[in-house]
Order: sequence, then structure tokens, then C-alpha cells
Amino acid sequence: MNLKDPVSMNVIIGKVLRYGVLISAAVTVIGAIGLVISNGRLDTSAFINYNPGVVPHDGIDVTLSGLASGLVSFSPSSWIELGVIFLIATPVSRVLISVLLFAAEKDRLYVVITGVVLTLLLFSMLVTPFIPGFHA
Repeated sequence: MNLKDPVSMNVIIGKVLRYGVLISAAVTVIGAIGLVISNGRLDTSAFINYNPGVVPHDGIDVTLSGLASGLVSFSPSSWIELGVIFLIATPVSRVLISVLLFAAEKDRLYVVITGVVLTLLLFSMLVTPFIPGFHA
């Protein structure tokens, strides 16, 4: 594959996006099937009593350790949460792949521009939630 060819780069980036969405969908569907099996029916009471601005966690541990233990114990909500994480990580991985492809092509300008975009993405996701008084 010729990395200097824009078509080759688009094929690689397209595959990253396609597979990321497919993996996310598969993991989410596994969680949804587990949710239906474990409940025997779909509980719609959370939707009937919907309160905008409030995310009902219903006792779900949303920490990384809670996610890991939930995945091991096959908690449906943990599998759905993992699917959402894969979905969020897909465009971020696309930007990371773009940085690597531009570096392989030795295109310094686009490495810097895409690197700044990647830095801003990661900063906004990983740092801003911990800034005191910051509510997005």
C-alpha cells in the first residue's frame, strides 16, 4: 500500500472507522441481549419517569474497576458501557491513525496539525472533567 497515495490513506482510515463502529455495535448488542435475558422483559419505567438532566445509574458502578468487574461477571450494563466507550474511541483512534500515517509520509505540517487536534481531543476527554468548577 502506497501511503503517499491519498486513496490508500482513506482506505485505512475508512477501515478504522468501519471496524470501530461494528465492534461497538456488536459489544452493545451483546449487552442488550444480556439485559433482555436477565430481566425477562424490557423495563420501560425509566423512560416513563424520564427526568432530563439526570442520568439514572441505578446503582451501576461507572468507574474503570467497576466496568472491569462488571465485564467479568457479565453485567449487561457494563457490556453496553464498553460498547459506548468503543464508539467514543473510534473517531479518536482515527485521528491517532492519521498522525501515524502523516508521520510515515513525512508530512510534518499535517503531523503537527493532527497532533494538536489529538491533544485537544484527549485533553477535553481526560482532563477537563477534573477541573474544579468546570461543568460541561
